[in-house]
Amino acid sequence: QVRLVESGGGLVQAGGSLTLTCAASGFTFSDYGMRWYRQSPGKEREWVATINADGRLRDYAASVQDRFRIRKDIAKEVLYLHMNSLEPEDTAVYYCYGRGSWGPGTQVTVSP
Repeated sequence: QVRLVESGGGLVQAGGSLTLTCAASGFTFSDYGMRWYRQSPGKEREWVATINADGRLRDYAASVQDRFRIRKDIAKEVLYLHMNSLEPEDTAVYYCYGRGSWGPGTQVTVSP
């Protein structure tokens, strides 16, 4: 059974940093690309970043390019999202997605 569990969210001031973690289990982590999404109140869920199966290729939404970094630790079966220079507009619930499954999400709140 595929299981994804995010952690690392919290409250941070604008300009600060956070690292989100997604612990994966129930599938061969090295065989699948992974993604991060986010959803703000009243808005649709939006794609944030993608990493391919072996972790060498990454892609980012324009709104987070050069501020966020997605990383995959295959040995630990953990997906990361390193977030820098956070802005109030980054406030959202962040979800990891992989092998057709979603995690429950972790809340990130950025204060002005």
